[in-house]
Amino acid sequence: MKAMIFAAGLGTRLRPLTDTVPKALVPVGGVPMLERVARKLGKASLGPIVVNVCHLADKVESFVEGRDLGVKILLSREDGLEPLETGGGIKHAARLLDGRFLLHNVDMLSDLDIRQFVSRDDPDSLATLLVNDRPSDRYLLFDDDMRLVGWTNVLTGQVKGPAAGKDISKFRRYAFCGIHIISAEKAFPLMDGWPERFGIMDFYLDACSTQLIRGVVADRLNIIDIGSPETLAEAERAVSQGLFAL
Repeated sequence: MKAMIFAAGLGTRLRPLTDTVPKALVPVGGVPMLERVARKLGKASLGPIVVNVCHLADKVESFVEGRDLGVKILLSREDGLEPLETGGGIKHAARLLDGRFLLHNVDMLSDLDIRQFVSRDDPDSLATLLVNDRPSDRYLLFDDDMRLVGWTNVLTGQVKGPAAGKDISKFRRYAFCGIHIISAEKAFPLMDGWPERFGIMDFYLDACSTQLIRGVVADRLNIIDIGSPETLAEAERAVSQGLFAL
């Protein structure tokens, strides 16, 4: 199975660090985030791995070309001032992807057993999303069969997807982990009508009214979304304590 790592982001919440260092190359425990994720996927026998680049793209490309990450890396460069977001990034990299492939945010640090997650993928679905029960402002909503039916922001009360206008207390509520598996054959034809830049979650929430999108719950998962100086410091502490070993 191929994989794709989202590494094009601006990393605005990590500024000023990311003004000169791509978020993908911000080190955690002395190891760049991109290297941690790539090695984790490679050890799970995934590959080749597509890495999309935009912000400070030359630095990411030079790093990939100069470092043996233990797995073949294919670069998808997004030329422009801003990245194409997650959905646009996948669509732009379509020539490099086929079959069912795994997607992983570069800033998600976890102790997930990748092979086990892949084994729970529903091959008949448009996508299988890794979720867990952790505090969040935003949740995905699923029915009793763990089929995606919507999204909600608990701070604003906003609801998107087929669940909008319904009693969302009837649905199961989980936080998205930034790791998912998608079908190229099902997804790319549906993406034809989408603009160059869009988020993959907007795509899922639109598609789930007619397409099967499953959620897989990860129990006892240690995971950190490294999106701010505070969570970067949390990740550094966790690595120093022996968590998230390479």
